[in-house]
Amino acid sequence: VQLVESGGDSVQAGGSLNLTCVASGRTPKRYCLGWFRQAPGKEREGLATIYPVDGSTRYADSAKSRFTISQDSAKNILYLQMDNLKPEDTAMYYCAAGVPNQGGSCLYGYWGQGTQVTVS
Repeated sequence: VQLVESGGDSVQAGGSLNLTCVASGRTPKRYCLGWFRQAPGKEREGLATIYPVDGSTRYADSAKSRFTISQDSAKNILYLQMDNLKPEDTAMYYCAAGVPNQGGSCLYGYWGQGTQVTVS
């Protein structure tokens, strides 16, 4: 599976961005997709996960009220709509793909190269 993100940009606080991740290659019957970010000097942070088999989503507390994950399964495109952006959202944003484990969490094994979001 290959993942390519786009849509990162420099925006002012309060603005919005819609990140895109195009997936190519073979995907397993049951898979999951997610968005992560990593700011300089900080650990990678999971933001949101979507399970295409039933469309269910999960969000980290930091993303619940302002970010929305969605998917166009026909086009193999993953989105992250980000609203009311804040300077602390500045980071490199990554999409990832994986398979659900028995506990329902997503085990990520494929990563994109990232797209930079800068909020001033």
